[in-house]
Amino acid sequence: MSQAEAPTAPENTGPRPRNLRNPRNLRNPLWTLGILRSEVTTTLRRHRTYALLAVLAAVPVLIGIAVRIETGGGGSGSGGGPDGGGGPAFLTQVTNNGLFLVFAALAATLPVFLPMAVGVVAGDAIAGEASGGTLRYLLVAPAGRTRLLLAKYASVLTFCLVATFVVAASALAVGALLFPVGEVTTISGTRISFGEGLVRAALTAAVVAASLVGFAALGLFVSTLTDSGIGAMAATVGLLITVQILDSIPQLSGIHPYLFPHYWMSFADVLREPVHWEELSKNFQLQGLYAAVFGSAAWARFTAKDITA
Repeated sequence: MSQAEAPTAPENTGPRPRNLRNPRNLRNPLWTLGILRSEVTTTLRRHRTYALLAVLAAVPVLIGIAVRIETGGGGSGSGGGPDGGGGPAFLTQVTNNGLFLVFAALAATLPVFLPMAVGVVAGDAIAGEASGGTLRYLLVAPAGRTRLLLAKYASVLTFCLVATFVVAASALAVGALLFPVGEVTTISGTRISFGEGLVRAALTAAVVAASLVGFAALGLFVSTLTDSGIGAMAATVGLLITVQILDSIPQLSGIHPYLFPHYWMSFADVLREPVHWEELSKNFQLQGLYAAVFGSAAWARFTAKDITA
């Protein structure tokens, strides 16, 4: 048979239907990235997320205005020294340098406001889909339970990072508007340039975001235990308040190093010269432990859960 007479394959005249249940699609990295992008976009575009970010951005504004009114804009703050390692010490420095409003705002929002916002998002991650009747359809796609859970956790971590930097950016803008900016006096008493101070502020925000990794995993685990989004959010915030109370009772000092918020305020060590990494390392290790334990518990619960909604 000549080449001209050889049979040819039929021409593909239309779009080829995609077999969503083909295992090769599930192993496709683009498929995984699509799930992740969809979850992150959905989380950040919700009206509730906008409201939470607006509240967080308002905290530095209120702090800056209060300090401005109290001091009349004068530089009456005390100098930073070795004993100035907490939020109040940062607050007294705001009138001398508006950059300190970043550290003061993070110190004010980390114990309550930031984790509460993360608790709302994490608690609603799975339970909210179940209560809305969309979880079953997400799994039919098919995303796969493990990939969907990982995408949900990644979206919560993205919110942690965005929320933290929203607080830092708002504080930086308000601080530069209401107070002078310049060289930064570290907790150790040394002075660094304004540019290096900005780098320290960004590093501080990153440390604060990393401090919420363990709590985000805990909230995700709670979200797999119920089909009520409101119930999961309430339980997650309730756990936060309970653990915070336990961490403040001196008689329970033996368990304090194992509670996820215990090393949260270690971010102040970023403003030392040189940076003290001992407490920061303990914080990162503790957050990693919580993420591993409660992330595994969430996976075990979610992969065995009977999805009815």
